[in-house]
Amino acid sequence: MKTIPFSDIEGVRVGNAQDSAAMTGVTVFLFPEPAPAAVTVLGGGPASRETALLDPERNVQPLDALVLAGGSTFGLEASHGVLDCLERRGIGFYTGDTHVPIVCQSDIYDLSYGACDVRPDKAMGFAACEDALAGGKAESGNVGAGTGATVGKPKGLPQAQKSGIGYAAAQLGALQVGVAAVVNAYGDIFHEGMKVAGMMTVDRGGFADSTEVLLEMQPSNLFTGNTTLVAVFTNAKLTPSALKKVSGMASAGMARAIRPVFTMADGDTVYALSVGSEKVDADVNVVGTMAAGLVEEAIFDAVESSRIPEEEYLDTIQHGKQA
Repeated sequence: MKTIPFSDIEGVRVGNAQDSAAMTGVTVFLFPEPAPAAVTVLGGGPASRETALLDPERNVQPLDALVLAGGSTFGLEASHGVLDCLERRGIGFYTGDTHVPIVCQSDIYDLSYGACDVRPDKAMGFAACEDALAGGKAESGNVGAGTGATVGKPKGLPQAQKSGIGYAAAQLGALQVGVAAVVNAYGDIFHEGMKVAGMMTVDRGGFADSTEVLLEMQPSNLFTGNTTLVAVFTNAKLTPSALKKVSGMASAGMARAIRPVFTMADGDTVYALSVGSEKVDADVNVVGTMAAGLVEEAIFDAVESSRIPEEEYLDTIQHGKQA
């Protein structure tokens, strides 16, 4: 298995749009060849649109686009911009009357960081979709859906750290697997067993422990202000049922990289999609195992690529709501 750039994954176009003053944004993944997909929701507070379409027991239609965004449930409006952008170009499932784009969306809660009254809307979704159509890049860090992401939040943003969106990809023979991760976790972030981001001490002089704080607090009603979103893209020829298994296996990478994870304060969600026009035969266990490892790397990329100076972070959480 060799590491490859995410841009080498065939059958995926990526577009971003963001408001860097309000600290929120949208990332759109477009599929020139509609992509069979599945989803696993592991957190207690997801903000999502049309994920029921991906239930293998339903009449599953392949996706034309996957939208990840900020703004919590308010940000789901961004999909309407993507729908409009695609319909104008005749993209979507033809009903006999018009083309209906098949679009799913999941959002993070970023309203505490930046301006809480500015959310991804139809115009921002349209702009991100146009960026994808124009050949936009899979950018890591404080961009698109990762613009307002943070991690390590049992004690709130004053002891948290900035995070963002990250990517990782690999190839094994003809098989390609790529991962995108928007990391907005309640918990801390680990890489190869070492803590690399998360909850800080009160004086921000070092790391505290989100897991210890959670156990000491024993909260009965956690605020659902977090959520990590993962999307796995592969050129493997897999059914929706097999993709459902891949999404579940990929979540192991989240469990290794985020502690605690899948809490009632998170809306943690994992998508798995079969992309491209030239699919390859592959074992679902191989795809899922590759995906789990790449999820860890994409999460690490998200936090490493989004680091900002301490003074900039503190200024944003103190004054950002006035943006």
